[in-house]
Amino acid sequence: MKFAVFGDIHGNIEALKTAYESARAAGAEKIYHLGDLGGYSPFVNEVVAFMKEHAIEGVQGNYDETVANDREHCGCKYEDPVQEEMANKSFEWTKKHAFPETKEYLKKLPFSLSFVAEGKKVQLFHATPSKNNLYWFEDRPEKFFREMAEKTDADVMVYGHTHKSYLKDFNGKVFVNAGSVGKPKDGDPRACVTLLTITAGKVHVEFLRIPYDVQKTADAIATSGLPSYFADRLKEAR
Repeated sequence: MKFAVFGDIHGNIEALKTAYESARAAGAEKIYHLGDLGGYSPFVNEVVAFMKEHAIEGVQGNYDETVANDREHCGCKYEDPVQEEMANKSFEWTKKHAFPETKEYLKKLPFSLSFVAEGKKVQLFHATPSKNNLYWFEDRPEKFFREMAEKTDADVMVYGHTHKSYLKDFNGKVFVNAGSVGKPKDGDPRACVTLLTITAGKVHVEFLRIPYDVQKTADAIATSGLPSYFADRLKEAR
């Protein structure tokens, strides 16, 4: 089975459209998303409409849950006071501009999705098997990975939230961070499409970096009422 996973789109419809076409061209039989569909870029409603139109299943991210339920905080982590101020403005903007039907879709997203491919159980979730806003970076110690694996019976775990892709394999347990389609934070502004091919004896993972019109999204941010801060960060991929 070959399938694609889109992590953390964050309102970037241009990146999403390009990622979708690339996944189809790569032969993906199925496409899934990992949540955080809005925030930072202005197209949360368009992203949700795209998911519905193309029947893309997915899970609920922390941003989805907090926007859908009009929480006071998005559940995000900040590196400095400026980032916190900007992130709060983005959160308020997204809550204000998300349509009622968009919020209803976000509210109904499941915490996780599981399926079996070639005898291996695959589980998709936004951040960890039990919490959707915990940052699971690649440099976490192996002990942490094992603790996360004990919370699920999955053979392959696919998640996002950090916006940085990686692959780990500890004794046959496969951990895949799918990175971010719409807001990478690894210094590469191209959209990240994660392609998994599962056969009876192997799990093969590719991280496809797909160029798209970053400037078009940056311009849309600038004219939307969102801080230009996010346009700059998008181009710098940080």
